[in-house]
Amino acid sequence: MIEIKDLTKRFGDFTAVDGLSLSIGTGEFFGLLGPNGAGKTTTISMISTVLLPTSGEILVDGQVLDRKASAQKRKLSVITQEYSMRQDMTMDEVMEYQGRLYYLPKPVIKEKSTELLEFAGLAEFRKRTVRHLSGGMKRKLMICRALLIEPEILLLDEPTAGMDALSRRQMWNLLRQLNERKMTIILTTHYIDEAQALCDRVALINRGKLQKMDTPDALIKELGAFAVDETSESGLVSRYFKDRAEAIEYLSAAGPMASFRATTLEDVFVDCAGRKIT
Repeated sequence: MIEIKDLTKRFGDFTAVDGLSLSIGTGEFFGLLGPNGAGKTTTISMISTVLLPTSGEILVDGQVLDRKASAQKRKLSVITQEYSMRQDMTMDEVMEYQGRLYYLPKPVIKEKSTELLEFAGLAEFRKRTVRHLSGGMKRKLMICRALLIEPEILLLDEPTAGMDALSRRQMWNLLRQLNERKMTIILTTHYIDEAQALCDRVALINRGKLQKMDTPDALIKELGAFAVDETSESGLVSRYFKDRAEAIEYLSAAGPMASFRATTLEDVFVDCAGRKIT
């Protein structure tokens, strides 16, 4: 379990994360959502100990996490938005280099690398250099590299950024399989449909503060499970209804440019952000 208690990070006069408190259960797939500058990446950076909190604390299985807590840190692997692999290395070389950083025996590195590359559907490309991989293949390789040390917690900061639709869905399937193995996954993403499809719970944060936290379904039901969109000269306006019959009744009285649909987590995100951002 990960417990975040009153976590705060300031950069000079700017507060990036402001008194954030939440708990993430073992084996949970948890999403951090928010607009640009909300504090998502800063939070991930503090969980990974790349950044130190200004105040507050992070506990992993009841133990305070900091840069000296090597046993706790070994439970974590992080995948950032940026590609961080040498372009002239093959997949095998990337995996071997990672294993040596953690003093894994060479036979273990070879065995685990083969297993992971096959698991991610990359085995047939293992002799290809990083510069000749597609964006989706690079992301998958970064996950394989992170999994080599057998972490219990995987931190993913925008893991599908820049991917095409097919590569994104392949990544979703890979992450689902990892989570089915009881791995705790913490995800930040700007693709709200991704969070709705993958996450057990999500936290909506804005300006470093927690705004809402619940399952995607619960947040959708709170807003209203049914939506009516109306297009006018002033733009698109969406109205939300908890009762289907009420939504259809409203739709029948609306103009020809109105349409009915199911509410999504993106609607929750836009509604929350729209009311909080000035």
